[in-house]
Amino acid sequence: MCENHAWGEISKNPALSPNVLKPAHLDQNWDWERHLPSPGITAVDFERRVNFDRLRDYRLARSRQALRNSECGALLLFDVNNIRYISSTKIGEWERDKMSRFCLLVGDEEPIVWDFGSAAAHHRLSCDWLQPENCRSGMLGLRGTVPPAVGFMKTHANEIMDLLRKAGVADMPVGIDYVETAMFFELQKAGMQIVDGQQIMLGAREIKNQDELILLNQAASMVDGVYHMINDELKPGVRENDIVAMSNKLLYEMGSDDVEAINAVSGERCNPHPHNFSDRMLRPGDQAFFDIIHSYQGYRTCYYRTLNVCKSTPAQTDAYKQAREWIDASIAMIKPGVSTDAVAAVWPKAEEFGFPDEMSAFGLQFGHGLGLALHERPIISRLVSLDDPMEIQTGMVFALETYCPAKDGVSAARIEEEVVVTDTGCKIISLFPAEELPVANRY
Repeated sequence: MCENHAWGEISKNPALSPNVLKPAHLDQNWDWERHLPSPGITAVDFERRVNFDRLRDYRLARSRQALRNSECGALLLFDVNNIRYISSTKIGEWERDKMSRFCLLVGDEEPIVWDFGSAAAHHRLSCDWLQPENCRSGMLGLRGTVPPAVGFMKTHANEIMDLLRKAGVADMPVGIDYVETAMFFELQKAGMQIVDGQQIMLGAREIKNQDELILLNQAASMVDGVYHMINDELKPGVRENDIVAMSNKLLYEMGSDDVEAINAVSGERCNPHPHNFSDRMLRPGDQAFFDIIHSYQGYRTCYYRTLNVCKSTPAQTDAYKQAREWIDASIAMIKPGVSTDAVAAVWPKAEEFGFPDEMSAFGLQFGHGLGLALHERPIISRLVSLDDPMEIQTGMVFALETYCPAKDGVSAARIEEEVVVTDTGCKIISLFPAEELPVANRY
């Protein structure tokens, strides 16, 4: 199991090697005996909590170093998580699928953000870490609803190329994470040589600093509370969507800024796992599992728990024990220097739990990085990691999840733990009890 170490401070200007992004040297500023806090959601004058200036400096420094380590002269970003990582700007869940915001990072220059309408004016007033002139209004077309022929995309593509020429990098590749097809063509017409920028940014985001870890831990602590509520409410006659509604309400009351999804799966819906919720009514003896995916200050959780309703059967208990054994085996492997193939190897092959191949079983025995996005690097899976392993490093944060169908043909157990990689092992931050199968409102 994980060692009970805690995190000290990471410098806001980490010492980064020419080829690999790493956290600062672990010196006297680190206090590994301190517990990683979940300090609440308010700012206070009587104790040090999250230092958002340090967080912004760290994220921008990581992005700049990742850019230096690449072939690119600039990064042009449309992924809202990358935009937030570099610029610390956000305009709510509305932005998620609009592809209307973008950000340019050139060398050591300050980031430029194009935002939707009056949001740019808000940034000039409220985001004093950005240069006011770099907060620009932008409009690409809202995923094609304003036709490209209107010319917004062409105008912005030429504007961006002018900025690259002034910076002296117009003849270098530009890393783009993702972009609308029509905008991609306009950037090419304007003379841009485009390469994959998502890999550059995912590399920058792999290692979390002290403030990111606190925010991830705070987000997980909120889910601890949600599972306590679910344990109380899991009764016959309650529907899956009722649990989803109550969980959303509680999370927003606690201070969540985005409840991305809540899976609620029960009874005969457990096997195979449908990855959604329904209006199915809970019945005595049901096995049920839930995944709470939300964010606090942008930092996400992915946190499964399985509970039974009123009673359990030997088949359900056996499935839970097996899922627990698989997840404990993977947690024991998480430490700096271990490669992801070694972790994936402790999980069963797809054929061993009822699937024809690893593609069909992908996401069931699974690990993934957590941060501003639900899925960050590295990904751990027999589908991916055995042939393309990555090294686990101090400062990574993972969600590890296992799934075991029961021999009754309908039930299944799903467990997930979030872990922080310390200098000697890892620390679990998902704390709702899961060592044994919980039975809610036992008869």
